[in-house]
Amino acid sequence: MPPILHYGFRPFFFLGAMHAGLAIPAWLWIHLHGGDLPGPFTGLDWHVHEMLFGYLAAVIAGFMLTAIPNWTGRLPLSGWPLAGLVGLWLAGRVACALASDPVAAMAVDLAFPAVLALSVWREVLAGRNWRNAPVAVMITLFGAANALHHAGNLDLVPQGLGTRLALAAAAMLIALIGGRIVPSFTRNWLVRAGAASLPASFGRLDKAALAATGLALVLWVAAPDGPATAALMALAGALLLVRLVRWRGYRTGAEPIVLILHLGYLWLAAAFLLFGASLAGLLPGTAALHALTAGAIGTMTLAVMTRASLGHTGRAIVADRTVQAMYALVTLGAALRVAAPLVPDAYIPLLATGGTLWSASFLLFAIRYAPLLWGKRAA
Repeated sequence: MPPILHYGFRPFFFLGAMHAGLAIPAWLWIHLHGGDLPGPFTGLDWHVHEMLFGYLAAVIAGFMLTAIPNWTGRLPLSGWPLAGLVGLWLAGRVACALASDPVAAMAVDLAFPAVLALSVWREVLAGRNWRNAPVAVMITLFGAANALHHAGNLDLVPQGLGTRLALAAAAMLIALIGGRIVPSFTRNWLVRAGAASLPASFGRLDKAALAATGLALVLWVAAPDGPATAALMALAGALLLVRLVRWRGYRTGAEPIVLILHLGYLWLAAAFLLFGASLAGLLPGTAALHALTAGAIGTMTLAVMTRASLGHTGRAIVADRTVQAMYALVTLGAALRVAAPLVPDAYIPLLATGGTLWSASFLLFAIRYAPLLWGKRAA
């Protein structure tokens, strides 16, 4: 098998980055010039669907298929089984863009999340890795959200339910997994740098932050407009922010590949705080939404992709100037996208510029990392 099929991160990080880099310009063209694709979704619904269940699903698959063997001690999915899973993802992208029959598009598109969830559960159960069962639950919920988004398009369930469930699962994954890797990688770097002050260990505040985050997300999915949801979102954001400060990220400015992880988690805390404000009627909801999507999800996925791709191909885990440019582009693009609804007179220029810069960061990843992901060096 070619190297691209040796490990899950190789094909899925590359395809996810390409999809993020191309789907945003396509959406901007559709939005600014009118019209729709031949597939089952309107332009806006296609944009939402492909950012969640195209780009994000690919990155999640790449990360999970690479991390789970480390968690369980079992062999990774590779070769023909991995090629088959990639094929299911590609078929879903084609169906959602071109299949005019919404039921047929749904059937094709749901094959990928179903097989991915089964693969994750098989490894967790076979490896008796109960600690990561919550992660498998989030993957399952993310796949169910895909089905609900299609069902909403068929008017079988309320519009927006699938989107909220997918975003809730993604936010919880960042809170859970980010809560492991950010302080861990930060501690390792600070120890090598000889720092005396290290990230705080997992404790009661971390448990409270995760509990508040989970409860806020459950309420947001079930009752997105309730006052209790606004309060819990704000509380969760505040606790996530305090949790982040205790990880000493402000001491990692000399190493961008560590600092970017803290920035991604900061976007997560900011998104919850903005959701609390927007649900209280203080600012547009799309600002909070894109703080979570373009900000937290975009930054954290790019941070993990750049780091994991270097580490698993035997390269030094440092951010060169090209990687630093990716971080700058995704950060500025997200900031402009969040700001767009707050400045109505400049909405279209901010939207177009923010989307262009954000997508450019992922295209740059695909170009810069293609030799690593397609190359012969073993994972």
